[in-house]
Amino acid sequence: MTAKEYMEQARYLDMQINSKIEQIRNLNELATKATTVYSDMPHSPNRNTSRMEETVVKIIDLEREIDRDIDALVNLKREIMRVVNRIESAEYKTILEMRYLQFKKWEQIALLMSTDLRWVYRMHGRALNEVQKIINSPLKAIESH
Repeated sequence: MTAKEYMEQARYLDMQINSKIEQIRNLNELATKATTVYSDMPHSPNRNTSRMEETVVKIIDLEREIDRDIDALVNLKREIMRVVNRIESAEYKTILEMRYLQFKKWEQIALLMSTDLRWVYRMHGRALNEVQKIINSPLKAIESH
Protein backbone atom coordinates (compact mmCIF):
# COMPACT_ATOMS: atom_id res chain seq x y z
CA MET A 1 0.00 0.00 0.00
CA THR A 2 1.32 3.43 -0.88
CA ALA A 3 1.48 6.23 1.67
CA LYS A 4 -1.26 8.11 -0.16
CA GLU A 5 -3.56 5.06 -0.20
CA TYR A 6 -2.88 4.54 3.49
CA MET A 7 -3.71 8.15 4.33
CA GLU A 8 -6.84 8.26 2.13
CA GLN A 9 -8.50 5.32 3.90
CA ALA A 10 -10.19 7.66 6.38
CA ARG A 11 -11.60 9.89 3.63
CA TYR A 12 -13.15 6.92 1.82
CA LEU A 13 -14.61 5.50 5.01
CA ASP A 14 -16.05 8.92 5.84
CA MET A 15 -17.62 9.07 2.36
CA GLN A 16 -19.16 5.62 2.88
CA ILE A 17 -20.63 6.74 6.20
CA ASN A 18 -22.11 9.85 4.57
CA SER A 19 -23.57 7.73 1.79
CA LYS A 20 -25.27 5.45 4.32
CA ILE A 21 -26.63 8.47 6.19
CA GLU A 22 -28.11 9.70 2.90
CA GLN A 23 -29.64 6.26 2.33
CA ILE A 24 -31.28 6.49 5.77
CA ARG A 25 -32.71 9.91 4.88
CA ASN A 26 -34.17 8.46 1.69
CA LEU A 27 -35.60 5.45 3.53
CA ASN A 28 -37.13 7.74 6.18
CA GLU A 29 -38.80 9.76 3.44
CA LEU A 30 -40.06 6.56 1.88
CA ALA A 31 -41.36 5.29 5.22
CA THR A 32 -43.25 8.50 5.98
CA LYS A 33 -44.93 8.82 2.61
CA ALA A 34 -48.55 7.87 2.81
CA THR A 35 -49.71 6.00 -0.25
CA THR A 36 -53.37 5.32 -0.54
CA VAL A 37 -54.82 3.33 -3.40
CA TYR A 38 -58.55 3.49 -3.92
CA SER A 39 -59.96 0.34 -5.42
CA ASP A 40 -63.04 -1.81 -5.24
CA MET A 41 -60.86 -4.90 -5.15
CA PRO A 42 -60.24 -6.50 -1.77
CA HIS A 43 -56.65 -6.37 -0.55
CA SER A 44 -54.61 -7.27 2.48
CA PRO A 45 -54.86 -4.64 5.22
CA ASN A 46 -51.29 -5.52 6.25
CA ARG A 47 -49.71 -4.75 2.86
CA ASN A 48 -48.59 -1.18 3.66
CA THR A 49 -47.72 -2.10 7.24
CA SER A 50 -45.33 -4.82 6.13
CA ARG A 51 -43.72 -2.44 3.62
CA MET A 52 -43.28 0.10 6.43
CA GLU A 53 -41.81 -2.59 8.70
CA GLU A 54 -39.35 -3.67 6.00
CA THR A 55 -38.23 -0.07 5.57
CA VAL A 56 -37.80 0.40 9.32
CA VAL A 57 -35.73 -2.81 9.52
CA LYS A 58 -33.52 -1.53 6.68
CA ILE A 59 -33.07 1.77 8.51
CA ILE A 60 -32.09 0.00 11.74
CA ASP A 61 -29.61 -2.23 9.89
CA LEU A 62 -28.03 0.79 8.19
CA GLU A 63 -27.81 2.65 11.51
CA ARG A 64 -25.94 -0.32 13.01
CA GLU A 65 -23.59 -0.38 10.01
CA ILE A 66 -22.97 3.34 10.44
CA ASP A 67 -22.16 2.84 14.13
CA ARG A 68 -19.61 0.15 13.23
CA ASP A 69 -18.17 2.32 10.46
CA ILE A 70 -17.84 5.30 12.80
CA ASP A 71 -15.99 3.13 15.32
CA ALA A 72 -13.69 1.94 12.52
CA LEU A 73 -13.17 5.55 11.36
CA VAL A 74 -12.22 6.70 14.86
CA ASN A 75 -9.75 3.82 15.20
CA LEU A 76 -8.33 4.47 11.74
CA LYS A 77 -7.87 8.19 12.45
CA ARG A 78 -6.14 7.29 15.71
CA GLU A 79 -3.77 4.98 13.82
CA ILE A 80 -3.10 7.62 11.16
CA MET A 81 -2.39 10.17 13.92
CA ARG A 82 0.19 7.82 15.46
CA VAL A 83 1.95 7.66 12.09
CA VAL A 84 1.74 11.43 11.55
CA ASN A 85 3.07 12.11 15.05
CA ARG A 86 6.24 10.19 14.21
CA ILE A 87 7.10 12.81 11.57
CA GLU A 88 9.45 15.52 12.82
CA SER A 89 8.41 18.39 10.54
CA ALA A 90 5.55 20.47 11.93
CA GLU A 91 4.70 21.63 8.38
CA TYR A 92 4.39 18.06 7.12
CA LYS A 93 2.24 17.11 10.11
CA THR A 94 -0.04 20.11 9.60
CA ILE A 95 -0.55 19.39 5.90
CA LEU A 96 -1.25 15.70 6.52
CA GLU A 97 -3.67 16.40 9.38
CA MET A 98 -5.60 19.02 7.44
CA ARG A 99 -5.80 16.92 4.29
CA TYR A 100 -6.38 13.41 5.61
CA LEU A 101 -7.99 13.88 9.02
CA GLN A 102 -9.95 17.11 8.52
CA PHE A 103 -10.56 16.47 4.80
CA LYS A 104 -9.68 20.02 3.77
CA LYS A 105 -9.18 21.00 0.13
CA TRP A 106 -5.72 21.97 -1.10
CA GLU A 107 -6.75 25.60 -1.52
CA GLN A 108 -8.00 25.75 2.08
CA ILE A 109 -4.72 24.30 3.34
CA ALA A 110 -2.69 26.85 1.38
CA LEU A 111 -4.86 29.69 2.69
CA LEU A 112 -4.69 28.50 6.30
CA MET A 113 -0.92 28.06 6.08
CA SER A 114 -0.54 31.46 4.34
CA THR A 115 1.35 30.01 1.40
CA ASP A 116 0.85 29.17 -2.25
CA LEU A 117 -0.66 25.99 -3.62
CA ARG A 118 2.50 24.75 -5.33
CA TRP A 119 4.40 24.87 -2.06
CA VAL A 120 1.64 22.84 -0.36
CA TYR A 121 1.82 20.23 -3.14
CA ARG A 122 5.60 20.04 -2.81
CA MET A 123 5.51 19.70 0.98
CA HIS A 124 2.71 17.15 0.70
CA GLY A 125 4.84 14.97 -1.56
CA ARG A 126 7.70 15.14 0.92
CA ALA A 127 5.35 14.40 3.81
CA LEU A 128 4.04 11.32 1.99
CA ASN A 129 7.63 10.14 1.54
CA GLU A 130 8.02 10.31 5.33
CA VAL A 131 4.76 8.41 5.81
CA GLN A 132 5.94 5.73 3.38
CA LYS A 133 9.13 5.24 5.39
CA ILE A 134 7.11 4.87 8.58
CA ILE A 135 4.52 2.42 7.24
CA ASN A 136 7.27 0.33 5.67
CA SER A 137 9.30 0.22 8.88
CA PRO A 138 9.06 -2.87 11.11
CA LEU A 139 8.40 -0.62 14.13
CA LYS A 140 5.04 0.48 12.71
CA ALA A 141 3.54 -2.97 13.25
CA ILE A 142 4.72 -3.02 16.87
CA GLU A 143 3.46 0.50 17.68
CA SER A 144 -0.01 -0.03 16.23
CA HIS A 145 -0.86 -2.70 18.85
